[in-house]
Amino acid sequence: MRVYLTIIDETDEAHVALRFAARRAAKTGGAVHLLALVPKQAFNAFGGVQATIEEEARDRAEVMANGAAGELMVESGKMPQIAVRVGDGKTVIADYLDEHPEVAALVLGAAAEGPPGPLVAHFSHNVGQLQCPLFIVPGNLSDEDLDRLS
Repeated sequence: MRVYLTIIDETDEAHVALRFAARRAAKTGGAVHLLALVPKQAFNAFGGVQATIEEEARDRAEVMANGAAGELMVESGKMPQIAVRVGDGKTVIADYLDEHPEVAALVLGAAAEGPPGPLVAHFSHNVGQLQCPLFIVPGNLSDEDLDRLS
């Protein structure tokens, strides 16, 4: 079974990548893994405050991932696998791919305007080191475009 890994965050390009991955999975009898990233906090507050900040960030990521999973469930009828991880996005994604050799493609959405985004920039420059193909979905595609292309 083909597994498509997509990253969930609050950007429009994440929605584009998710829709593309969901459509590809539905057409190939595959599945989708959703990975929500929680950035490691760059500052150190008092212990209790720091823990609260990190917990709130993780809770937001879980809500976002569950919302995306609900969209995918409506779209394809299949529930995706959800993971929420704390840390640098590039490292977390690389570790996830190492842990999940069943992933057939990493699906990222590029920003509709300006630079493509930090993950797209990083993985497109290091694609030779990935264990799977990298799909970069243009962020300016409409749902109709995605349905036609996937």
